[in-house]
Amino acid sequence: MKIEYEYLRFVEKPRPPRRKTGIYSCRNLKSDTELGLVRWHGPWRQYCYFPIGQAIYSAGCLQDIADFMTRLP
Repeated sequence: MKIEYEYLRFVEKPRPPRRKTGIYSCRNLKSDTELGLVRWHGPWRQYCYFPIGQAIYSAGCLQDIADFMTRLP
């Protein structure tokens, strides 16, 4: 699964054998740098975004991340 937005791309990573939910890499569309991961967060019982390092996101990028997470089953 790969979904692209104006500045971001989400790519599904290989799923470990016992894992029930997917892990998705959030990547910069131009440089292909990994910015974070979208993965299931058990305590909250929903997908969440886990940034890699410190980052600055515009409102549009945050909306794209939220849109991607709402599309996940």
